[in-house]
Amino acid sequence: MEYNFNKYRQTLEVTSPPNSLKILTTIQTHLSLTPFIHSTSVLILSPLIHHHFFLQSSPSSPHHTMPPLTTLFLLLFLFLFHPSSSFPFDISYHIDCGSTTTTTDKYNTTWLSDRFFTSGSTGLVSEPLLFHSFHQKTLRYFPVSSGKKNCYIIPNLPVGKYHLKTFTVYDNYNGKHHAPSFDMSVEGTLVSSWRSPWEQQTSRYGDNKDVVFFVSDGHADVCFYSIATDSPVIGSIQLFQIDPDSYEPGSTGKESVLVSYGRLSCGSSRWGPGFSNDVDVFGRVWESDVKYRLKSMVGVKSVTAVKKVGNSGIGPNYYPGKLFESAVTLTGTGDLEYELPVDAKLDYFVWLHFAEIDVSVDRKGKRVFDVVINGENVTRIDIFKEVGGFAAYSYRYIARNLSGSPLSVKLVHVVGSPLICGLENYAIVLADVMTVPEQVIAMQALKESLGVPERMGWNGDPCAPTNWDSWEGVTCRPNKNESALVIFQIDLGNQGLKGYISDKIVLLTNLVTLNLSSNTLGGTLPTGLGQGSLKKLDLSNNQISGSIPISLSSSNLQLVLLNGNKLEGQVPEDLYSIGVHGGAIDLYANKGLCGVPSLPDCPLFSGLSHGGKIAIVVSCGVVFLLVLVLIFICKRRRRNDYDFALPHELVSLAAKKNKYQTQKSLMALEMESQHAKGYMPNYNSD
Repeated sequence: MEYNFNKYRQTLEVTSPPNSLKILTTIQTHLSLTPFIHSTSVLILSPLIHHHFFLQSSPSSPHHTMPPLTTLFLLLFLFLFHPSSSFPFDISYHIDCGSTTTTTDKYNTTWLSDRFFTSGSTGLVSEPLLFHSFHQKTLRYFPVSSGKKNCYIIPNLPVGKYHLKTFTVYDNYNGKHHAPSFDMSVEGTLVSSWRSPWEQQTSRYGDNKDVVFFVSDGHADVCFYSIATDSPVIGSIQLFQIDPDSYEPGSTGKESVLVSYGRLSCGSSRWGPGFSNDVDVFGRVWESDVKYRLKSMVGVKSVTAVKKVGNSGIGPNYYPGKLFESAVTLTGTGDLEYELPVDAKLDYFVWLHFAEIDVSVDRKGKRVFDVVINGENVTRIDIFKEVGGFAAYSYRYIARNLSGSPLSVKLVHVVGSPLICGLENYAIVLADVMTVPEQVIAMQALKESLGVPERMGWNGDPCAPTNWDSWEGVTCRPNKNESALVIFQIDLGNQGLKGYISDKIVLLTNLVTLNLSSNTLGGTLPTGLGQGSLKKLDLSNNQISGSIPISLSSSNLQLVLLNGNKLEGQVPEDLYSIGVHGGAIDLYANKGLCGVPSLPDCPLFSGLSHGGKIAIVVSCGVVFLLVLVLIFICKRRRRNDYDFALPHELVSLAAKKNKYQTQKSLMALEMESQHAKGYMPNYNSD
């Protein structure tokens, strides 16, 4: 991001006395604000300064002074709008690959013991005394027994932008005198390739790679892919969360990865984390520019700042002040030229850093030069005109689709000698398409449930990078709009798998062929298997039990091989009809299957699952108990002469019964009385 105060400066030069320009320069130099606050402050302060100088100062006085009210306002404004100087992103990892212990280096950096790797073995450089830090002496390598693809997967990362630094060294750690050939990817995008033989300096002392990329899935995948049978190797990994607006994502976007092809500090030696006590919150290491200067240049000299340089340490790029404290220029008039290594057919993001730290340049127009990149004059620079003296200024340019190497950056003098503090050069690599996230979840679940052996290298993204082969036994294809990759085929027949088929397999909605035959898989067939695009299913010769799910009756299926398992229950009629309609189906050697031609008839309830059968038995038992209870109740009622009539009928019957009992009792009493008197009535009539 460029901070251009030129238009405000020009306005003040025309309309305001000289002191107002000095005030603006002071604010511009020392106000460490975000771009929005910075530009807003200038818009507010410029007219304020102008107003107070013209209305509150004496017009006859040759030297105007700042009124107390204005001074107080400016101090309050700076206090209220000056942001915290602390870096707002605190996630960083320093992983010492191959180490079993956590250590602290002489620059007070804590290096974590090796972690987050998928497999591999540890090693030690052959000449450890060549390296000053412990983390440079250990390494992790990935033999072919670990598979073609292995990764470091750093978990629990918030969505955002990250800076990755890797250190790779061979130093004949295995005694074979053969540096390996391999590739490295970040988040599914190929970013670096190593090919044997390495340069001797790199092989012996190692090399650093820097990548700026975006994380959207909660973890960073740094993966290594073996070429032929070579073993990829890695010495250390560092990861820093950085400002999401850094390096102008509007120009490159989340879809791009920035790969460093050079980061130079002019007029100084190498510095940065791991090489000096100087701080760079992004974790950037700055190399000396000497070996990148064109050798034909003469009269090159270094310049050092005599006071603090303003505008440094400001977001979103947070360039450290040390970068602008040294520079190179020429003793006479001439041109500065650098040659930076590049690869053909890529775009490059070039950043040039300046600060006018020569006290002899005290006004605009005293140092002016053109920037020529690969023969194209891209801009004219007057540092003092842009930001004044002792203030940082950066310019960036995208060089498109380079056809050759190297990249030439030339500063051509116009007035005085050119001056530069630093350069950065990043290849803009378009991020590769990745596997649909839901299908990544499904494949990771299958890896665990099937017990896929380590030698198959099922690590990282199943399909990306597209430059590499996908996971062994897996075939991928682009989705309909080619925005992502999908799983098309899984062929893991006869691989010694001993697990089961995860229910997550139903997330593979684009799967056409599934072959898991001739393993020792157990468990049951997942509900939903066969839905979607599946056409060929071979699960023969395993130990799968349970019933066949109705989902396998899909009309898409053309081949179903389930022979040689322990399946049971009724075969869905629609599934068996596959063979009738030109497809093929084999259910042989499943003793419990029934219900279709060539198989036994099914007994009652045979089509039910084990749980369904239990439910029926329990239901029958409950009904039987209810019947017994009813029979018991009926017998008790009959014994007590219960009459099962409607309520009003029961009342009527009870009344009649009571009346009959009363009459019967009265007649019995009368007969007893007459018998006592010796009188017996004669009811026989003549």
